[in-house]
Amino acid sequence: MFRSEYRKKRISADQAAGLVTSGQWLDYGLGNTMPYSIDQALARRKGELEDVKIRGLMAMRPLAVVECDPERESFWYMSWHLSSYERGLNRRGLCDYIPMTYRSQPELYRKCLDVDVAFISVAPMDHNGCFNFSLTNSSTRALLETAKVVVLEENECLPRCYGGSEEYIHIADVDYIVRGEPVAPVTLPAAPVTDADRSIAEFIVPQLRDGSVIQLGIGALPNAVGGMIAASDLKDLGMHTELLTDAYLDIFKAGKLTNRYKTIDRHRGVFTFCAGSRELYEWAGENPLLASYPVNYTNAAEIAGRNDRLISINSCLEADLFGQVSSESTRDRQISGTGGQLDFVQGCYISNGGQSFLCMHSTFRDKETGAVKSRILPEIPGGAIVTAPRSQIHCLVTEWGIANLAGRSTWERAERVIGLAHPDFREELIAAAEKRGIWRRSNKRI
Repeated sequence: MFRSEYRKKRISADQAAGLVTSGQWLDYGLGNTMPYSIDQALARRKGELEDVKIRGLMAMRPLAVVECDPERESFWYMSWHLSSYERGLNRRGLCDYIPMTYRSQPELYRKCLDVDVAFISVAPMDHNGCFNFSLTNSSTRALLETAKVVVLEENECLPRCYGGSEEYIHIADVDYIVRGEPVAPVTLPAAPVTDADRSIAEFIVPQLRDGSVIQLGIGALPNAVGGMIAASDLKDLGMHTELLTDAYLDIFKAGKLTNRYKTIDRHRGVFTFCAGSRELYEWAGENPLLASYPVNYTNAAEIAGRNDRLISINSCLEADLFGQVSSESTRDRQISGTGGQLDFVQGCYISNGGQSFLCMHSTFRDKETGAVKSRILPEIPGGAIVTAPRSQIHCLVTEWGIANLAGRSTWERAERVIGLAHPDFREELIAAAEKRGIWRRSNKRI
């Protein structure tokens, strides 16, 4: 029915790249739905173009437009949230960070940003003329609605993911279609789990109850919690998350992820993008037990918080005696991004029986000096970004325990946070708290 329209809109990757002119703003989308063939073709125009600005998010494979142009004369790349690859680019001066709170991204496109040309990879067109956004819902629909020119790159290797809303675009709303090279989705290796991760998981898992709805972040700590949940006696758990990872697949295979008692989206696990193993991608494809939504649904505190017993488990990098948390940078070095951590911290406050956990190892080894340093600090260092303000923090967790900071005064926070630090650093942290006037004589020595 739509094949004639499809044929009229078909162009080559080189023709798609030819649509770009100097000075334009382009958008590449997120993760595995960033274009491959068009990116290669656009890179071949290096030297012809000047000052082409490109937005992306969590690039999972090298970008030709960046690698071909280390002087950034033709292409200037930016990311909403740094992947490990983009973190390396950032250190080399080849990727700028765009600050945002993840739930706001669709409205940033609709209200604040210009997109001259959008290049997005999608699953092949179905018989209804629709192109599914596959593993990335996020803000894809919003950026395509904003774009002056919409170019889709079909990738037959991308699975179709069922959605709750905004998981597709119809051919009538598309300007051009490129049949891209079939490129398998990039897998995300599981981060190795340490003894400290297991200790943290052992503090958190007993806080969960049957029927809890779980949001897990990225990294070894959430994976350790997911593995321990899968091996636990918990049952009838639910999923409402921004990121669908292998931890959920493990919990499902253990028979514990039923979504049976969710207050909203009952019987379906909700996510906005997916990254993990090949098995995870196969599970996500055409699975009626899962539903992808735009991020302004998954991460909206007032929506997530409608789930009873919402439990949010995320990693952070540093915390200070006031309970401020940095999860995205150390001093002036951007590590990842704000993402949706604060979204779910707030959602858990709204949820009946909800609780959020921000987790970290209490120490790290400095790569330059080899010295062991504390992640619990007197105050967040200058240049570092506070991801979660002290007014919003619920529970901090290290391998030394859990500190519930909700509603606590400054001296109560100091005492509880110091209890999470490695014993070798506690005395100097107490001295720092006394200096800042947030330590009472009656506080216990930890």
